[in-house]
Amino acid sequence: MKNNILFVEDERDLGNVIKQYLEVMDFDVKWCTDGKTAYHTFVQNPSHFNLLIIDIQLPGMNGFELAEKIIKTNDDIPFLFLTARNEKKDRLYGLKIGAADYISKPFDIDEMVLRIKNILRRTHPADKLQTHEHTNLVLGDIVLQKDSLTLTISENEPIVLTMREAELLEYLCINKDYVLTREDILLQLWGKNDYFLGRSLDVFISRLRKLLMKSKNVSISNVYGIGYILGVKQG
Repeated sequence: MKNNILFVEDERDLGNVIKQYLEVMDFDVKWCTDGKTAYHTFVQNPSHFNLLIIDIQLPGMNGFELAEKIIKTNDDIPFLFLTARNEKKDRLYGLKIGAADYISKPFDIDEMVLRIKNILRRTHPADKLQTHEHTNLVLGDIVLQKDSLTLTISENEPIVLTMREAELLEYLCINKDYVLTREDILLQLWGKNDYFLGRSLDVFISRLRKLLMKSKNVSISNVYGIGYILGVKQG
């Protein structure tokens, strides 16, 4: 089933390009060019949409106002801002009112699609992993025992992980086969994105990649300039 996106952008050339590209990427897109029309479109069928993409500088009702009105109707709907307003105060305000992401123009459209998919994965999770007694994660030939912080790969002896290594591996497993940005990992797991946590993330990833070399079908790969992906080979 396709995900339905309500896209709000008043620049017609840009809006047309983004709409067509998202449709090529298998999304259903309803495009509105002003905030009031977008709001009325949403409230007519609020359960229809899975995600909103909102520009801020809109005629009639700006994107911040639109998002705040929509939240009052349905505070579970994820939304992101896609805007030329890239000042820190705007980014902070957008995230403060609940945006799942804030993308500044100009932007890379493929990265935007990955961010959209990651938001949808977080907000509409599927059953991706086998569980045993709610404390173990089983994926391919690896078993992560969350209560004891141990990782068992194939028939090898269990390996003790640190708490953060275990949290990171669990998050990668839950989002298997999807590219996760470094920023997303840091914010989702540890609440902030700074230099020192970023360096720690590199260390954790490096160790997990080395450990998973013993696995026949689970591996972590670097996606240059974006982040990481945990992949699972079938069979």
